[in-house]
Amino acid sequence: MLHISCKKIILSSLLLIVSFCAHAQMNGRGNHNFRDFNKKSYYFGINIGFNSSGYKLQQSGFFINNDSIRVTEGNSQVGINMHMIANLKIGDYFDFRFIPGFSFAQRGFEYTPVYGTTPKYERKIESVFFELPFHLRYKSEPYKDKRMFVVAGLKYSYDVQSNSKSRKSLIKVAPHDFQYEVGVGMQMFYPYFIFSPEIKFSRGLGNILIYDRDRNESRILENVVSQIFTISFNFEG
Repeated sequence: MLHISCKKIILSSLLLIVSFCAHAQMNGRGNHNFRDFNKKSYYFGINIGFNSSGYKLQQSGFFINNDSIRVTEGNSQVGINMHMIANLKIGDYFDFRFIPGFSFAQRGFEYTPVYGTTPKYERKIESVFFELPFHLRYKSEPYKDKRMFVVAGLKYSYDVQSNSKSRKSLIKVAPHDFQYEVGVGMQMFYPYFIFSPEIKFSRGLGNILIYDRDRNESRILENVVSQIFTISFNFEG
């Protein structure tokens, strides 16, 4: 899965979302299913999706004077998310959502040496994150058993496969990370469940680089912040 192009995954997921939305539009007849679910003050579900995970980098002062590395970039890869959903209604238009689960991600750093005869090289970091997102969701008025929504919140993640204590790693990142998240999606109400495709962006709130003065790969960086683009599918009821 990680070898599949990120652009192909995103494009395929967007086409699937459009297809579901078009199908719901063609078959919508009033808000009959919505009224049944609207009577519930809370409900549960599952979240399955894909993520494109990477880093936003800021070079240090040492980068300007170093004689071995000319360019460094964050490298994004595709991963998979699997979460549970607990949703609590707050009035007619707001929800409080707790979405604990796991995210499998691969990201890394790509270095270009100063001398053109030396090829680029990459340092990959494979991670398994245990995540605790807390979201507040605002929903529009329903129309033919559909409604749009926007979501925002905070997420704590812990990398259970962290390389932070490995002596062999050329560059290390902290296992703990706090991120803000914003997203948009659509609810589609069916007789037995609610289907909600969702697109979301996450960015870290702090520097997760573990500085190592003995390695150039670490010394040339001042700040490393995680950033994640997610396409997910919620099934609730």
